[in-house]
Amino acid sequence: MTEADLIAACQRGEPRAQRLLYERLAGLMLTVCRRYLRRREDAEEALLLGFAQMFRALPTYRGEGSFEGWVRRIMVNRALMELRRREPLTLSFDDFAQPENLASTPATADTQLQADDLLALLAELPAGYRTVFNLYALEGYGHQEIAELLGISEGTSKSQLSKARALLQRRVGQAAAVAY
Repeated sequence: MTEADLIAACQRGEPRAQRLLYERLAGLMLTVCRRYLRRREDAEEALLLGFAQMFRALPTYRGEGSFEGWVRRIMVNRALMELRRREPLTLSFDDFAQPENLASTPATADTQLQADDLLALLAELPAGYRTVFNLYALEGYGHQEIAELLGISEGTSKSQLSKARALLQRRVGQAAAVAY
C-alpha cells in the first residue's frame, strides 16, 4: 500500500489503515517526543495524544510537502505542550554566569559518541536549552519560529542555542575524557 493510499484510507476512517500508519511512524515519532521530554512515559503519552490529534487533523492534510514532516510538526507541538505541562520551560542562565565559562573542548574524531549517548546528554540539558537546541538543530526551525512557538524573543532563542551548544561540547569533552 502506497503512502497516498494509506493516507486516503485513514481519511475514510479505516481502522486497519490507521493501525498500519501508526506502526510505520510510531518509532520515529517517539524519538521526536523523547528529545523534548525526559521521561519515556511522558514521551509515550505525547506520542499517543499526537497521533489522536493527527488522525483528527488528517482531513486537512492537502498532500503538499512531506507527510512525515507534517506529522513531525504535530508531534513537536504536542511534545512542547506536554513539556510546558510537566516541566517548567525556564531559560537557564546559571551555567554561564561568566563569559569564560563559554570556553569549550574542541571536538575531535576520537570524541565521537554513540547516538544514545548524545541523546542522554541532550536529556540532561535544562529544559530551555534542550527545547531550543532540538527545535533549531534537529527540527530545522529558525529563531523567529522558535521565538513564536515558545513566546520568547529571537535573541533569547539565539542565546539559548549558543549556550546549549557550549554546554554540550563541554559535556562531550568530559564524556570522552572519562571513556579514555
